[in-house]
Amino acid sequence: MRVLVMFDLPVGTGEQRREYARFRKFLTKNGFLMMQESVYCKLALNGTATNAIIENVRKNKPKEGLVQLLSITEKQYEKMEFIIGETHHNVLDTDERLVIL
Repeated sequence: MRVLVMFDLPVGTGEQRREYARFRKFLTKNGFLMMQESVYCKLALNGTATNAIIENVRKNKPKEGLVQLLSITEKQYEKMEFIIGETHHNVLDTDERLVIL
């Protein structure tokens, strides 16, 4: 199983930014991998482990903001489709200006 954590936390004040940083640090220290900004994922062996992970996130949630948890099976996770836009490279990869010494 996988546990997805999605969050939207306020960062208007210094205290809110510290809470945001503390929560992200908590997630990474506990084995969550960042999929996107504010979306983290962790692999769980079974339903009991999933429940323990969810309870641990609940205990460490920030005071303010929205934190959403989603548990999905590995089969559902495998069906995720990645759509990637076109990348631009500013590196010239030609030998037109090659100087041979």
